[in-house]
Amino acid sequence: MTPALAALCAFAAYFIAYRVYARFLSEKVFKLDPTRATPAHTMTDGVDYLPTKPEVLFGHHFASITGLAPMLGPAVAVIWGWLPALIWVVFGAIFIGCVHDFSALVLSARARGVSVGSIAEGVISSRARILFLLIIFFGVALAMGVFVFVISKLFGVYLVPPKEGLPGSGMEGYPQAVFPSLILMIIAAVSGFLLYKKKAPFKPVIIVGFMLSLLAIWGGVQLKEQGFHGDWWPTGSTWIYVLLIYAFLASVLPVWSLLQPRDFLNSLLLYLGLGLAYLGLFVGNPEFDAPAVIAHPEGAPSIFPFVFIIIACGAVSGFHGLVSSGTTSKQMDKETHAKPIGYGGMLGESLLGLLAVLACTAGFRSPETWHNHYESFEKISTGLANKLGGFIDGTTSFLTDLGLPHDLSAAVIAMVVVSFALTTLDSATRLLRFNIEELGQSLKIPFTGNRYLAAFLACLTIAFFAFYEVDGKPAALALWALFGTTNQLLAALTLMMVTLYLKHRKWPVWPAAIPAVLVMTTTIVAMVHNLTKFYGKDNLLFTVGLILLGLGIWLVVEIGLTLRQNRSEQGPEVQLENS
Repeated sequence: MTPALAALCAFAAYFIAYRVYARFLSEKVFKLDPTRATPAHTMTDGVDYLPTKPEVLFGHHFASITGLAPMLGPAVAVIWGWLPALIWVVFGAIFIGCVHDFSALVLSARARGVSVGSIAEGVISSRARILFLLIIFFGVALAMGVFVFVISKLFGVYLVPPKEGLPGSGMEGYPQAVFPSLILMIIAAVSGFLLYKKKAPFKPVIIVGFMLSLLAIWGGVQLKEQGFHGDWWPTGSTWIYVLLIYAFLASVLPVWSLLQPRDFLNSLLLYLGLGLAYLGLFVGNPEFDAPAVIAHPEGAPSIFPFVFIIIACGAVSGFHGLVSSGTTSKQMDKETHAKPIGYGGMLGESLLGLLAVLACTAGFRSPETWHNHYESFEKISTGLANKLGGFIDGTTSFLTDLGLPHDLSAAVIAMVVVSFALTTLDSATRLLRFNIEELGQSLKIPFTGNRYLAAFLACLTIAFFAFYEVDGKPAALALWALFGTTNQLLAALTLMMVTLYLKHRKWPVWPAAIPAVLVMTTTIVAMVHNLTKFYGKDNLLFTVGLILLGLGIWLVVEIGLTLRQNRSEQGPEVQLENS
């Protein structure tokens, strides 16, 4: 099978899934009602709650859930061959990830737009709410600490500094992405003002904004040709401060002023990048450089369960449930929009994950180059350069097959990578702000209800993970080995909660129950495996990992007790449904 044929088969699977399975979930399982009032209407405040056009909200949701993970996860997991990664990305998304994102969005829309953590109180128990919120707090703060650190590296002159006396060593960063990123923020702010304050026509504003964004990418390429030098270009720590200030502002400003227009423009950039990359794949029609399956790569853990853990966001991700129930549910105009936004948005991310699989297995253009890049698990799984390099180089090769200049192609792909990391950063900081507000409410800490203070605490926590060092490296990187399992633990717990929600109403439970069991099983196995690996070697990872495993098992017990008691649901989702 060629990569182009594999992509066509995946496209067919996506189309059938959306037309058949998504419709079944909408009409037969969750019984979506277009006349039911959503929080965007019942709680409109012009800051977080705001009815939004579905195409604009899709762009926000798509851009927010995407980030770096669907590019980096497959870039590592293809070490087991292209087939396991491709199957998990496509069918994992269709039957698990899309169900997870869609159901979290529906439940939150029926619960005044609160997060899945707060919904747990009504579906499970008040203890479950606090446990859920604590896991969310750790997962989001850790991930954003890494994102801030990674983006600061991407903005630098070098990702890997050259070794003294070895010309050509090292790996260049992407400082050319700074200028278009800044221009995109300005364009988004102006667009938001024109659309929501001046009531300007939507299409002209967006078309002009997008053309200017593309022009800014070209401008970044021209600046690169002038040369970026370390003696005047800001260092990584400077970029961290700049990013934290940006994250704070983005998390407290009204969604119409920056979040919505920036994410929509970003989504257009990703549509363009995806379209060009897939078109280049079909035009170039390369062969796979990687074998279909490699059962035992050098130094790699077992394919089960780690292919499911490493490829998270491309197939299923707990973080997506936070976006669905954090920002997206507060802006959804009609309940029926959950199908294209929740289910369809995850299909879009799976398309990106699929591209990453194909780019990292067919973009090297020779089996020898691929085997050299993936000669050991340690080489590919450590360091940003190897992970990003495989995706960017592979996707760039697809664009050059269309006749586009190499430098411009690389700049477009680099801008896609950087812009979606930034988008996830500002959305996730807002989510962490919501989490702190909800956690403070549970623990009866009143001052956390102030959005400015909550946002400051969110940024302070992110800064801790970005700056604080453990054994000479940032705490977030030191703890990153726990993020994959933490992320999947959140997904499994969300699906289990959805199962309870459906059971209470005597609606079909199997669409959520079967994925919940699968994801929870693989996650627990992976967490236990990691603990045995950390024991006696890394006390920090072992201790934090053990705490997370304990919190997860505690929540599973809470869910089990709820099933046993068959308690009637009480909580925020019922208050809205019955209103």
